[in-house]
Amino acid sequence: MLGSQPQTGGGKNAAAASTGRPVLSVRDLSVTFRTEEGSVSAVDSVSFDVEAGEVLAVVGESGCGKSVTAMSLGGLLPRSATVTGSVLLEGTELVGASDRQLRGIRGDDLAYIFQEPMTSLNPVFTVGRQIVEVLRLHQGVSARAAKSRAVELLTLVGIPSPARRVDEYPHQLSGGMRQRVMIAMALACGPKVLIADEPTTALDVTVQAAILDLLRDLGKRLGTAIVLITHDLGVVADIADRVVVMYAGRIVETAPTQELFDAPQHHYTTGLLGAVPTAGRRASDGRLQEIPGLVPVLTVQPDACTFAERCPAASDRCRTSRPPLAPEENPGRTVHRFACWHPAGSEEDR
Repeated sequence: MLGSQPQTGGGKNAAAASTGRPVLSVRDLSVTFRTEEGSVSAVDSVSFDVEAGEVLAVVGESGCGKSVTAMSLGGLLPRSATVTGSVLLEGTELVGASDRQLRGIRGDDLAYIFQEPMTSLNPVFTVGRQIVEVLRLHQGVSARAAKSRAVELLTLVGIPSPARRVDEYPHQLSGGMRQRVMIAMALACGPKVLIADEPTTALDVTVQAAILDLLRDLGKRLGTAIVLITHDLGVVADIADRVVVMYAGRIVETAPTQELFDAPQHHYTTGLLGAVPTAGRRASDGRLQEIPGLVPVLTVQPDACTFAERCPAASDRCRTSRPPLAPEENPGRTVHRFACWHPAGSEEDR
């Protein structure tokens, strides 16, 4: 139905892939918020790269800074936020860009999918009209061409009877189909980077799996880099190429997905994996494992491990000295980085 690859954005994404450079490069990204109690450090010196066609999952509990990171990439944070560092989208600096520049980039080269489509879709317009508006705004095509393209996009994301569904309203669609419409809107202009912030939270398990499979398939086919934000490590196993684990605004571990699942090094990561309701990962009394305590709200990032008060392996060193995000000393393996003085399974693990 789609005809040529350039219609889906594959042309410009394929060009990005051929350079061998990251499509999105984030360096030392930090975000603070002004509050009545003072400045709150929500994100602290976060760095990562994403290549064309790659899925990077950013994982952590509520309050760890993952969604603030996602919103800061496209300049969607409120004016109370101060953002420093660098976010390069194919060489274009987004930190400090004007609102006008960011409006031109969002929806075109950088697109978002949010967790609840009913709050993102306008209930008084058909889904087709909402896709058409995106196309006309960013690509300047005629209304007729945009309507035809909207049908193609609904076909691309697997919505049945797309020629009929294009004229329906959001309330006439199921939750899974509404989320597919959001994906179609996000892909309308062939973005280089797609940021999916908890895109399956409100969906049941079977629909959740279908949406994740769709995102993975489209990312590979179209060459779109995907940043998946989630609180659940269980949903990333089959979709993500690499995982970034965040805690209290910092990256505490990052590795290729399979390596992270096979040999997690940070105790926060092992806690997240232990909380996944999977056979064999239960406490001795039959209950699911849990991580005691809560993510701290930080007015100042301490020069210490922020997980120390919740960690079963913490020592005095952890409470007085910040562990660096250092690579694992094992030549020949893909880089696995973690910030822990006593890595899980090591002789120092205590």
